[in-house]
Amino acid sequence: MQIFSTFENHIFLEIAISNLEKMGIKRENIYAVPLDNREENRKIFDTLHRSDGISLIDIAMPLATAFSVITASLGFELKWGPIYWGLIGAIGGFMIGFAIRLLIVMITNKKKQRLKGKQSEVILIIECENEKGEVVEKILWEHLAIGLAKVMK
Repeated sequence: MQIFSTFENHIFLEIAISNLEKMGIKRENIYAVPLDNREENRKIFDTLHRSDGISLIDIAMPLATAFSVITASLGFELKWGPIYWGLIGAIGGFMIGFAIRLLIVMITNKKKQRLKGKQSEVILIIECENEKGEVVEKILWEHLAIGLAKVMK
């Protein structure tokens, strides 16, 4: 019988392996294979199918509103009037707020982000007799295995 299990790379994996050896499973029948976990680069703009929850217009919209009110009120005294100056202020405020937020996101998110949740870092493969299968399975679950599968020969 072969038993496959996945673990995070921590001390419980080492303890599980030593308990399996104490139970009588030879070291040659225990295989530990490290995994390369996927890291994703942060994307600045969201797509229809993927969003990271960061909004780039959360600063831009209030600034657009504030600038449009201020420039519209000043537009009563200027040549083009309050409507044109309100639109110019809204566009200018939006662009300033968008640029500020874009700079903040680009500066703070230079590091790669790991995927969220528990990460399988090691696959443990154990070859044992069918009689020892349940005991091996119990040991692996007690030592915080993330997943487990059995294959009968």
